[in-house]
Amino acid sequence: MAAVSSSDSDGCRAESNEANSKWLDAHYDPMANIHTFSACLALADLHGDGEYKLVVGDLGPGGQQPRLKVLKGPLVMTESPLPALPAAATTFFMEQHEPRTPALALASGPCVYVYKNLRPYFKFSLPQLPPNPLEQDLWNQAKEDQIDPLTLKEMLESIRCHAGPSLCRETAEEPLSVQSLSFLQLELSEMEAFVNQHKSKSIKRQTVITTMTTLKKNLADEDAVSCLVLGTENKELLVLDPEAFTILAKMSLPSVPVFLEVSGQFDVEFRLAAACRNGNIYILRRDSKHPKYCIELSAQPVGLVRVHKILVVGSTQDSLHGFTHKGKKLWTVQMPAAILTMNLLEQHSRGLQAVMAGLANGEVRIYRDKALLNVIRTPDAVTSLCFGRYGREDNTLIMTTRGGGLIIKILKRTAVFVEGGSELGPPPAQAMKLNVPRKTRLYVDQTLREREAGTAMHRAFQTDLYLLRLRAARTYLQALESSLSPVSATAREPLKLHAMVQGLGPTFKLTLHLQNTSTARPILGLLICFLYNEALYALPRAFFKVPLLVPGLSYPLETFVESLSNKGISDIIKVLVLREGQSAPLLSAHVNMPGSEGLVAT
Repeated sequence: MAAVSSSDSDGCRAESNEANSKWLDAHYDPMANIHTFSACLALADLHGDGEYKLVVGDLGPGGQQPRLKVLKGPLVMTESPLPALPAAATTFFMEQHEPRTPALALASGPCVYVYKNLRPYFKFSLPQLPPNPLEQDLWNQAKEDQIDPLTLKEMLESIRCHAGPSLCRETAEEPLSVQSLSFLQLELSEMEAFVNQHKSKSIKRQTVITTMTTLKKNLADEDAVSCLVLGTENKELLVLDPEAFTILAKMSLPSVPVFLEVSGQFDVEFRLAAACRNGNIYILRRDSKHPKYCIELSAQPVGLVRVHKILVVGSTQDSLHGFTHKGKKLWTVQMPAAILTMNLLEQHSRGLQAVMAGLANGEVRIYRDKALLNVIRTPDAVTSLCFGRYGREDNTLIMTTRGGGLIIKILKRTAVFVEGGSELGPPPAQAMKLNVPRKTRLYVDQTLREREAGTAMHRAFQTDLYLLRLRAARTYLQALESSLSPVSATAREPLKLHAMVQGLGPTFKLTLHLQNTSTARPILGLLICFLYNEALYALPRAFFKVPLLVPGLSYPLETFVESLSNKGISDIIKVLVLREGQSAPLLSAHVNMPGSEGLVAT
């Protein structure tokens, strides 16, 4: 057993050295006193000087006040208090005006605080919710001294616990206000003073923000204008306008959202994935007020990351799952410990997108799909991750630990993530020499000619191309003016004609398929006329009326054509579709008649 343990420790040490060889240890401060999670970390060039800063929504543990911290390098540059615990922090572009500096949005309680140049710019508050009517009635009775504080507490408890009469159960979907919840936590001696203080105040029920992300407005560029997407405690998703901060769209969910991932543009098409507290992931699309797809998980989600077109979900069963946007499960990877946090690693220079997962055993694992790319071991369990440009380094990994430490690592420019431990370097086929033929005298002469007369050759090509386009346009215009097309060019008579010839001769069956392509208007009063060489063909009816054409149906019109030539000569029969009282045809078709094999054989 001792030998086995020694070999395992040696293998782990070698694996750790290999992992650390891809990263440079830039900074480690175990006493940084930063307590946050991945949703409250953001990297942005806040002043437009090319120096990217780290924005941290600090939770302020141990009774401390939550704070907004901005770090430059390893040092805290600015620090300001927050009125409530932060839920998410992100940066986005609000407008197209120069200079292009992003704004900082911080969700805290029922508000979103927007900063520009690290100065308060705007405060958006969620709209208030209607109060519970039974709760409102109880406080009105307390205002008029019709019930005592003890009875008020019992009735409020019955509403909250769904243990009251049936009428209370019907309205139990609307939770109690903060005023009533605070009242229920008081001792008997404090209730009367609380009721006397608050009974004259109106009841307000306010929801809070649980998660936040950004959605591009109409362009997919990195510096395009983006909308804020908010998830609230009352099971709703709100999309905010980036300039006026009005609600552009509101969507409902069956449960409270805790993680959000979006793709696309709001004005074009977008998909929105929301992981909720009921253990499900709901997929919504543009113009949908309710979820279109649902992914049912076997455990609670602890993280949600979109990698290309795959949704990667971490669960409390210590596993990563990959799903499509329609809910199809692609793969599952089991983790050696519980997942504490997740985030996206995107290396633009190599086009790499991978998932980072911080585990309770002090590891940070990087996966592309279900392939393990790298393992980073840290002195303490990592509770938040953020990868991107920091300072002037493009690929920087920022981690905060459970004890409040700050770890900064920089990815080496020569580092390459390899799946499964395959060998580095070019593939063997790259070393094989190609059998390239020798250059002939004709090839050399042609190369010299193209080099000397390249401009003239390009001009000649462009001239021929313009002439070809002009000839095609003239032919198309001539076909429209003479109604030679089998499809009508006018919106008043939307018709389509198709002709088919059957038989060996001397008698042929000619079938015309005439269709009214309009959506709702029938067509009446049409005529069919045949133009042909009477010395070669004979038709029983060269002119007849067309019945009423119902929209969308194809009407077969049949006639017989008899070939009169015994020499196998064939010709063209013109089919014209006319309107009664008009000489110009609506559309026409030229039928190339086959040779009569029956007459030739005789």
